Amino acid sequence: MNKSIATDSLRPMTEVQVRQTREFIESLKEDCQTYWDMVEVGDVLSRDLTITPELVILYADAVEDYTPWYEGWKMNTWRIEGDSPFGGAIVPPMMVSHFVLSVQFDHTKPFAIGSVHTMHETELHEPIPVGATVTISAKAVDKYEKRGRRYVRHEVTVTDVNSGLLYMRELRDIMSL
Repeated sequence: MNKSIATDSLRPMTEVQVRQTREFIESLKEDCQTYWDMVEVGDVLSRDLTITPELVILYADAVEDYTPWYEGWKMNTWRIEGDSPFGGAIVPPMMVSHFVLSVQFDHTKPFAIGSVHTMHETELHEPIPVGATVTISAKAVDKYEKRGRRYVRHEVTVTDVNSGLLYMRELRDIMSL
């Protein structure tokens, strides 16, 4: 680490952490918009995510869900196929839902202010195998007002990158200032 980089009391920070923190702080100085003003109906954002056994076990430990169906690894053996009624190890059903926010907000735009996640409906179509690479896609499908408040509705799909198989679909509403 470059000793000439001055950081605050959060040390030790790597050069990457210092750069990312400074970039984030600088981005807060940009003109912020409400989510309502940032999103147009029809906007689509997506990203691919490979769901590794390590990612699954970190999630399962965090939510204290120790179902053996999720185990695609074994101590001192590392990765294994795992076992579930669906064949090999599967991803906890709601794990991928946590990654939707990283898709739903466009990181190239200034920070959105005043948004609250208010509605969430999930349909699970197929179990996701551990090790799969999925595409998470969020499309703004509606903007509406209800009781004087503004909402943006997104339809989210999670599909297999290779086969196109639909694993999951969600509807999400975000209330905006």
